[in-house]
Amino acid sequence: MEQQNETIEQNQSQTAGKIQSLIDNIETVIKGKRSKIEMIVSVLLARGHVLLEDNPGTGKTLLARTLAQSVAADNAHGLQFKRIQFTPDLLPMDLIGSHIFDDSKKDFIFKKGPLFCNVLLADEINRASPKVQSALLESMAENQISIGDTTYKLQDLFFVIATQNPIEIEGTYPLPEAQLDRFFMKLSLDYVDGDTEVDIYRNYLQINENLHTVKRVLNLTDILELQAEVDNVYVHDEIAASVRNIVVGTRNDANILLPCSTRSGIIFIKCLKAFAFVNGRSFVIEDDIKTLAYAVLHHRIIFKNSDARKKTLNTLIDKEITRLAKLKINNE
Repeated sequence: MEQQNETIEQNQSQTAGKIQSLIDNIETVIKGKRSKIEMIVSVLLARGHVLLEDNPGTGKTLLARTLAQSVAADNAHGLQFKRIQFTPDLLPMDLIGSHIFDDSKKDFIFKKGPLFCNVLLADEINRASPKVQSALLESMAENQISIGDTTYKLQDLFFVIATQNPIEIEGTYPLPEAQLDRFFMKLSLDYVDGDTEVDIYRNYLQINENLHTVKRVLNLTDILELQAEVDNVYVHDEIAASVRNIVVGTRNDANILLPCSTRSGIIFIKCLKAFAFVNGRSFVIEDDIKTLAYAVLHHRIIFKNSDARKKTLNTLIDKEITRLAKLKINNE
């Protein structure tokens, strides 16, 4: 029994080491954003996709590139990374691929587009038309791409990191609700604090050098193994009940026009398990709900007005956190 416990502890230590090495590696370039990095890594391990929205110059693309370089390499053990710069003239075939005529075979052959990869950076996704944005739907939802009568299966790991500018900025298109729903989290990086910003100014040359020398600290096997371990994270019935209460609560609020679906709740559970795992736990706690709920659910909801956008979801979250806190006290 002692040997078994030692083995479990060693495995947990190795797993924690892998995750921390990934986060530390990203932090050599992205300063003052550790909490956001942990959330993005959680999405990766939850087998999801992440949308980063913020003003230009806040590090969205830089973060995505650094994460991709930390896990991607063009060899048998690394992950294949592709970047697509979304522009107004982009076409769906620029993502998916197209049939071209092979003169030697006297037939049309399919040339795969950049969607056929492990890690995809969809940069400024909302600068392309909704038609092009929708080209990502099937690949993100079902891990496959259909061209005519043929369906091409994507690789076991397909992770989309998309960046977008706020829709108030000129030359942007709002993402369709169905597209937004495919992203496990929507995050805003925000500006760094004053001290961190001064540190960036002083060391921008070194940070830029770090970007060009980012090491690959994890490979495909590592990521797939970590994803499998996330599935074993324990979720207490009361935690699951809180997820249900928040999701159902959005359906019973007059300030919400489009509430959360059952899929929203499933994605929420997946993110909670992955976030607990990234933080070295084999179980989810109530603070995880407080940390993730807004990022996981907010972009899936259409609110009646701007006032409702600010208050409604937070009220539902606070209600459940209070309920869990009282339950904990009563159990003690």
